[in-house]
Amino acid sequence: MLTILGFAMIATFLVLIMTKKMSPIAALVLIPALFCVAVGQGAQLGDYVIEGVGNLAPTAAMLMFAIVYFGVMIDVGLFDPIVRGILRFCKADPMRIVVGTAVLAAIVSLDGDGSTTFMITVSAMYPLYKRLKMSLVVMTGVAATANGVMNTLPWGGPTARAATALKLDASEIFVPMIPALAMGLLAVFVLAYVLGRRERKRLGMLTLDEALAREPEPETVSAGVGGAGATGGEDRLRKGAAASAGGTGTDAGAGTGAGADAADGDGDEEFQGLDPNRSTLRPKLYWFNAGLTAALLTAMIMELMPIPVLFLLGAALALTVNFPHMPDQRARIAAHADNVLNVSGMVFAAAVFTGVLTGTGMVEHMADWVVGAVPDAMGPHMAIVTGVLSLPLTYFMSNDGFYFGVLPVLAEAGAAHGVSPLEIARASLAGQALHMSSPLVPAVYVLVGMAKVEFGDHTRFTVKWAVLTSLVVLAAGILFGIM
Repeated sequence: MLTILGFAMIATFLVLIMTKKMSPIAALVLIPALFCVAVGQGAQLGDYVIEGVGNLAPTAAMLMFAIVYFGVMIDVGLFDPIVRGILRFCKADPMRIVVGTAVLAAIVSLDGDGSTTFMITVSAMYPLYKRLKMSLVVMTGVAATANGVMNTLPWGGPTARAATALKLDASEIFVPMIPALAMGLLAVFVLAYVLGRRERKRLGMLTLDEALAREPEPETVSAGVGGAGATGGEDRLRKGAAASAGGTGTDAGAGTGAGADAADGDGDEEFQGLDPNRSTLRPKLYWFNAGLTAALLTAMIMELMPIPVLFLLGAALALTVNFPHMPDQRARIAAHADNVLNVSGMVFAAAVFTGVLTGTGMVEHMADWVVGAVPDAMGPHMAIVTGVLSLPLTYFMSNDGFYFGVLPVLAEAGAAHGVSPLEIARASLAGQALHMSSPLVPAVYVLVGMAKVEFGDHTRFTVKWAVLTSLVVLAAGILFGIM
């Protein structure tokens, strides 16, 4: 019964947010609360929620101060050279911009933290997508998939969890997987090229001067499919004209939700986030800020301190040095308060979902059912089975739940048929490209929030490409004899 209700709860949540019947925060809170009552454990709802909040509180703290830190770094101009360099490379060519998004996301992902990757990538690329009216879900989909492949680095999380759960050495898991992961990253770049060609066909290719002078059309463009959505009437036309006068335009969003929301809410301030003449620039402190960021990322990789503590200290230091006057500090904090509230609120709402899913025993019953459904004849191929199961299970479960709850059971079943735990561990990494777009991953809310894309639109667009990328990793692993 708990198995059926668990799958039903997840399905209900996904349907409601993808059809935009409920906002993600409301769905993350209300759906699990109703199912908790339905399984007869309503009296324990408070305990489950408190436990879930306690588990995710460090993540929420990390995201809060990471947003402030990188927001300040964007304000003071740390990433302006990156944007100028990408502009020179892209030459207002949508194909180059999408490929550049994939490359930038992959490079920044070397720090092992998804939220950091998304903040830097969106900050650098968002003005380009805005100016050319490119589809914003193309940006979020490519960035999330690239980060998902790179998330398998030993310090990224999944590999360390697999090593801990099966008592293996992380390097023994990761190093042989490098060829398969390289194929997965190549698949992301090919995907970016294809999606970029599609955007180029839809929008055309401009020179940089033409792009800067281009007046945006007052319409919403459908995400990545080459079609145009409906215009928003006379008010939208006036808004589009006013926006073009200020140098900005409507978004190319996903379907009607993302694009309409962006068109209604975005104005001069949004596009001028990287205005070369903004008053918050601190050119004399550029190398201090670059050094501070490099030191912060190094400390993260070396695990010198918990990540929330590092970002807390980094944000405090960045604010104090760059904006020594209290009114300026308050202004910078207020400027990024909207993102902080949206993301931290989403994380705590997700704590309700994960708390109920775990506390009621739904996760355990779902995992047992999935493992029990594997035919005995597949025993000698448990590595492949593990790779296939990693796609849905790491999407519908947290990495902790999968690697510490399900993976040991799969490894034990494989051992009975002579399959090495190392092969099982390597295969378990195949689904990470899809995992990074899971509604249970807090970093994805940073991505869609900063890009002003509806989570449901991102999900509809990204899942199919992320599944394809994960299957490429799995197929490459089989082909190279890694699993």
